[in-house]
Amino acid sequence: MSLAASRYYGNPRNAFWRLLESVGCRDLQSFAYEDRLEALKAAGIALWDVIAEAERPGSLDGAIRDESPNDLAGLIARLPALRAVAFNGGKAATLGRKVLAGVAPDVARITLPSSSPAYTLAFERKAAAWAELRRPLGLVVDRP
Repeated sequence: MSLAASRYYGNPRNAFWRLLESVGCRDLQSFAYEDRLEALKAAGIALWDVIAEAERPGSLDGAIRDESPNDLAGLIARLPALRAVAFNGGKAATLGRKVLAGVAPDVARITLPSSSPAYTLAFERKAAAWAELRRPLGLVVDRP
């Protein structure tokens, strides 16, 4: 659905937007897609694919073959204020961590459970893991 619509997380069953709301972002689900992207940008969040090209029969990440990564190192180099890179799911984390090995060691790497409905972990457990995004987003105040 997302590929057909040329939109990130276009499947209404994908919990991505709801998970970001649980982290403390605005009520993204009620926004039009373009407004969702603007709200993320205003919050200091960017969306980018770890994989530039791949073969994938079907929609499951497990079906991805012959993937080529995007230039994550180049992206990080252009974002000097970047505090963290979060990977949505295991496939993105495995490839992304490999591509970023030795790059910007001060930028945190966060592996999140997939927001996909195919990953059947309960929403509450996903949301608890996604709460780790609060610190780099400045939504958690460190106490002395």
